[in-house]
Amino acid sequence: MSVPESEYAPDYDGEQLDLQERHSLRRVAGMSTELTDVTEVEYRQLRLERVVLVSVWTTGSEVDAENAMAELKLLAETAGSEVLEGLVQRRLRPDPATYIGRGKVAELREIVVATGADTVICDGELAPAQLRNLEDRVKVKVIDRTALILDIFAQHAKSAEGQAQVELAQLQYLKQRLRGWGGNLSRQAGGRASGGAGIGGRGPGETKLETDRRRIHSRIAKLRATLRELDANRQLKRAERQRHQVPSVAIVGYTNAGKSSVLNRLTGAGVLVEDALFATLDPTTRRAQTSDGRVYTLTDTVGFVRHLPHDLVEAFASTLEESAQADLLVHVVDASDPDPVGQIKAVRSVLADIGAGDVPELIVLNKADKASREAITTLRTAAPGAVVTSARTGEGIDELRAAVESGLPRPERELRVLLPYERGDLVDRIHTSGELLSVEHTEHGSLVTARVHPDLAGELGPYTLAASS
Repeated sequence: MSVPESEYAPDYDGEQLDLQERHSLRRVAGMSTELTDVTEVEYRQLRLERVVLVSVWTTGSEVDAENAMAELKLLAETAGSEVLEGLVQRRLRPDPATYIGRGKVAELREIVVATGADTVICDGELAPAQLRNLEDRVKVKVIDRTALILDIFAQHAKSAEGQAQVELAQLQYLKQRLRGWGGNLSRQAGGRASGGAGIGGRGPGETKLETDRRRIHSRIAKLRATLRELDANRQLKRAERQRHQVPSVAIVGYTNAGKSSVLNRLTGAGVLVEDALFATLDPTTRRAQTSDGRVYTLTDTVGFVRHLPHDLVEAFASTLEESAQADLLVHVVDASDPDPVGQIKAVRSVLADIGAGDVPELIVLNKADKASREAITTLRTAAPGAVVTSARTGEGIDELRAAVESGLPRPERELRVLLPYERGDLVDRIHTSGELLSVEHTEHGSLVTARVHPDLAGELGPYTLAASS
């Protein structure tokens, strides 16, 4: 016998939920995708799925719930959907059987029929039983937030490594949910009946479910071997940079915060920039120079999002290592977002998960041309030392470049050397991998004061006049 929902209510007088609100699905205003151009309407009717969004609001304020739904809408549209309705139910916890509660599923079915939707997207990770029960009752395809994000990644991955990482995450997600998609996955594949039905189809033999699971495990093993080879190449390049003492800077942040635009402004990299979620999946590393000639690298990384799927973090582990092993993180924040502080917390949560929580961080409040002055002031109070920029207009980019330079690690040894003019190669190495403090040209050579790393200090030893530290 099922337990009435009312018995889950707490027995204290704080935060009592309005009974009518708790047991109802509430439409979210302005959730429908806006289509104005006739040709666009015709195109989307042919190409795009028509979806209804469903969310269970368990914690936080009403504004938090609406922001979460707005983000789900952007995710759905990025995946190529036309959003018809957005529905929110207030509950203490998602229903373990159907996510929104047995009675509310019937209401959802009525909305699906009325709108002509062909897909329901839930703002949460559904268990296999929830997925199966919802599809059985609603009679259309049901996917969760994790599957939606994986689909976007699959569309945007371009490099061999990115595509392998996405496929690995998709298969890891799928192998736990094979029972969730219809009874056809339990057919017998053995026996003499080719279709696995009737006499000869009841065994012995391997079930369709077991066959699918075996194939998935085999494919996962091949993908992991491929990724290990690609990761070995990445590690060689990283080791080469470390051998030459080249500092590394990783640009991190929430998806669509403007990370690629910032990289383009700082280096002229020409990386794809698009006003869409997860436009950049494949990391891009570019060489940059400080004003005094020091060389460092800037890497544009994949954007983060709230509740980033665990399978995705695991599959992208080698790519995310760029952030964990960086000398400085440039954390780009969309200052015009309704909840930038929430985005900062979400990014820092993922950084902590991948071991990058202790890497020095420089907050960049981007999209200042869209944000209000009040929002900028509030964020600067919450993040002292933050740099305000607009990658679109170029505002604050010089200040950002200076802040990055000052945040780079400084070489350990300060030396004063007299270098013969024929050793110009050493002067060049001081420029690129050290910090040139002063230079004076004399009749005996170049009198240089600089900060350098220990390996270069050893080569400069024969020419050393004095060591300041």
